Amino acid sequence: MLSAGGHRHSGMQQQPAVLLTLVVLLASAMVLRLGWLQLVQGQENRARADENRIRLVPRHPMRGRILDRNGQVLVSSRLTYNLYVQPRQVPADQWPALRDRLATVIGMAPAELDERRRNGANQEGYRIELAYNLKPEQVLRFREQAGNLRGAEVDVDYLRAYPYGSLGAHVLGYTSPITAEEFDKLEAKGYRMQDRIGRSGIENAFERHLRGEWGGQQLEVNAAGQVQRVLGDKQAKPGKDLRLTIDLELQKTAEKALAGVRKGAIVAMDPQTGAIRAMASRPNFDPNIFATGPTAAQWTALGGPEAPMLNRSFQGFPPASTFKLVTTIAGIESGRMTETSKLPTMNSFCYRGQCYGDHGSFGAIGFPMALAVSSNSFYYQVGLKVGPKELFKAARRMGYGQLTGIELNDEDGAGLLGDEAWKQKVYGEPWTSVDTISSAIGQGPVLVTPLQMARLYAAVSNGGWLVTPHVVERPTERRWIGLKAGTLRALRQGLRMVVTEGTATILNDPTLPPVAGKTGTGEDPPRPDHAWFGGYAPAGKPTLVIVAFGENSGGYGGTVAAPMVKALMTTWFRGVSPSGRAAAPR
Repeated sequence: MLSAGGHRHSGMQQQPAVLLTLVVLLASAMVLRLGWLQLVQGQENRARADENRIRLVPRHPMRGRILDRNGQVLVSSRLTYNLYVQPRQVPADQWPALRDRLATVIGMAPAELDERRRNGANQEGYRIELAYNLKPEQVLRFREQAGNLRGAEVDVDYLRAYPYGSLGAHVLGYTSPITAEEFDKLEAKGYRMQDRIGRSGIENAFERHLRGEWGGQQLEVNAAGQVQRVLGDKQAKPGKDLRLTIDLELQKTAEKALAGVRKGAIVAMDPQTGAIRAMASRPNFDPNIFATGPTAAQWTALGGPEAPMLNRSFQGFPPASTFKLVTTIAGIESGRMTETSKLPTMNSFCYRGQCYGDHGSFGAIGFPMALAVSSNSFYYQVGLKVGPKELFKAARRMGYGQLTGIELNDEDGAGLLGDEAWKQKVYGEPWTSVDTISSAIGQGPVLVTPLQMARLYAAVSNGGWLVTPHVVERPTERRWIGLKAGTLRALRQGLRMVVTEGTATILNDPTLPPVAGKTGTGEDPPRPDHAWFGGYAPAGKPTLVIVAFGENSGGYGGTVAAPMVKALMTTWFRGVSPSGRAAAPR
């Protein structure tokens, strides 16, 4: 091509400039992109790289032990091996092959592995537990073939162990894995998806004390997932041990004594301090089954009509004749009667056109003898003399109708004191003399827990202090309720006479220190009667209060509950002088 001046141009004069411009633009784009990646998204990208290069291996904390008052182990932890899969290392398309190899190595059905992987999936990408409590031979087979099982691992875990099985289950409680819903609330407190948490009893009430803190290793791995080096190591912090006020030998005796009834409870307590020495409830359960998860059959039994997980020490029942202590307190403390007052007794007491039976006529007697023979006609009259206000005032003064303050969160009921206001509210009816008469002998709308009753007997035996029951040694309130000296004399004399010449002579045993207490047989129509006994020993300087209860046992307090108390007294005072002079907390 010729120009106007006759010179030839090739057409390539602009190409270097164009190429240079393109190079500059591309280089600028790369610089900008690198700047964006390094400066703007640098932190995020470094984290992503670390996720591919660094693996966090958590370490479970070992839960603290629970000990009895003498240091005997009641709850500990045992080592176990679990199988896990790391979901970030096993894409969905690679899972079937890994699943089949694991099924062969571990001896599990592929469908079961699928289900556990699916149920254990979590947004955080934490490893998923596929099998727990592996046998040694399963662990060995896995170790031998670990090179072909990339993304799966076998790791150590700790399972809660209860060496005595169901012994003290309602006091000790149990643990189980946290749920996804709970994790959302507990993550901020240091919990992980693999954590277990106390559900009842001591395990629940002292969760923070027992649980410990997670640890772990920070490992650098290569593209094949092989560990190159340890970047950091934090040891898991074990939970703290916890010593209870429970006495193992006395607890064993209580559980054995309850075997004679289908349902019931026993509470043994230091009357001076409120320290619980034994607390048993029947039927019970084995908390070990929650370590690996109850079977369907076990879940059915736990939720059945017998309610084995219900701590009957905290449930309200009609107190029957044991309530006559409260009526005695109301009679004397109100000023309507004195410790020496006497009333006539008869086989049938009639008032305002209605007659109320008694099991005997004992002539004119006072409070001590009325307690000894458990005269209903005597206490009908006392109830009418003092009236419902004084009757229920005395009950509240002794801690009835209130939570006891024990640290176990399972105490969710305060019993029932069905007084005038309660009847009007619930039934819309006024109070009558029939209500007063039945309440005076513990047969009205009155429900008392075995633990509340233990506080009552403690207050009588220790001179008028209402203690706070507790299962862990700690400062507790001991409230002075100021009973008159005459009230205490009448009660103590009567409770001793119950054993020496009344309805509980089975406890008048020369091998035991002097025992004092009261029987009770509570009506529960159409079901069989309840059986009660509450008492303490030695009568002069008590170191142990015991309340025994047989729910719908069909027997009497003196024949069903008193023998349970005798068994515990025999264990506690073994080696102690029968005079009681050498008696002291063991």
